[in-house]
Amino acid sequence: MAEKLEDEVAALRREMERLNNHRFIRIHDRPVRLLAFNFARGLAFGLGTVLGASLLLSLAAWALAQIDFIPVIGEWAATIAAEIQAVAEADK
Repeated sequence: MAEKLEDEVAALRREMERLNNHRFIRIHDRPVRLLAFNFARGLAFGLGTVLGASLLLSLAAWALAQIDFIPVIGEWAATIAAEIQAVAEADK
């Protein structure tokens, strides 16, 4: 029983040593490296967000431009603008 426990503790020590030597742990070991890593991660996240939103919005605008009933709304708005302009000229 004691030998089994010693073997398990030795295996646990080896595993902890392997984990402590992992690159991820070494990066987060120093505050300057941690700040630089998180700054780079934030830049990448922000850039990805902006590019993704731009792509989605441009696809949405393209899809809306392909729909036939959108020009009806534009004609309706032009009619309203013409009526407003006619009323404004009549008031002068």
